Amino acid sequence: MNQADMTARIAEGIGFIAALDQSGGSTPKALKGYGVDETAWSTDEEMFALIHAMRARIITSPVFTGDKVLGAILFERTMDGEVAGQPTPAALIARGVVPFIKIDKGLEDEANGVQLMKPMPDLDTLLTRARALGVFGTKERSVINLANQAGIAAVVAQQFEVARQVLASGLVPIIEPEVNIKSPERAAADAVLRDEILLALDAMPGDDRVMLKLSIPATPGLFDPLVDHPRVLRVVALSGGYARPEACAELAKNRGMIASFSRALLEELRHPMSDAEFDAALGTAIDDIYTASVDKVAVPA
Repeated sequence: MNQADMTARIAEGIGFIAALDQSGGSTPKALKGYGVDETAWSTDEEMFALIHAMRARIITSPVFTGDKVLGAILFERTMDGEVAGQPTPAALIARGVVPFIKIDKGLEDEANGVQLMKPMPDLDTLLTRARALGVFGTKERSVINLANQAGIAAVVAQQFEVARQVLASGLVPIIEPEVNIKSPERAAADAVLRDEILLALDAMPGDDRVMLKLSIPATPGLFDPLVDHPRVLRVVALSGGYARPEACAELAKNRGMIASFSRALLEELRHPMSDAEFDAALGTAIDDIYTASVDKVAVPA
């Protein structure tokens, strides 16, 4: 797939995007969920080797193909590694899956009800390396805990500033201002975020397009104006801590939003499984998430 093919696939394809981008801080938890205890490694290199092996097992599974998985978001070390003797992005492309890379370096402490992204001083170098490996786009995450207007405006401003840098490198940014689904002000935060994003989209120069990765809104259909905006290539949803059945049920209520799940995709996979058991569990998760992304349910007005 060339850049035009990948753009068309992401914009118009039927399916969802897999999030395989757990970073250093969340890797032990991801491995524990996979059935690998912390006693299994003694160094960071050994830990990352174990998580890479898990991701390679997913990517090479016969059920993980472009038939239902449009794209996959990678951690930087995963991007730089190999799967089945190929650079990981090339292995994904060979399966019809568009590669993305997580670029943020974690979160600042909370202020004004939000957590901004930490500085990314080496971002241009990372973007150049990613493009050379055939990566299509990026993903950068902030967190919104409260419906604080100033805080949410700051999150959106920072996200679009990074997005401009990504676009200038020839990649497509996934803007991810995650609203904490446990927030006591969740519905209000969703609404403020939608309006701030609309303002930022309308102010974009030229004809570039971005992607959005958002928490499933408390009010179904709230993000319809974002789905329909001409500067948005695709709106994808994070599972945000929901178990898969609930995440899929909530996603199915929102027109035009497709999944970009991590925990809800991986939650039933275990290291000791046989290949047949692993592929069956992964296949069930893929089918459930695909259905929620494609088959939408009517929500009473």
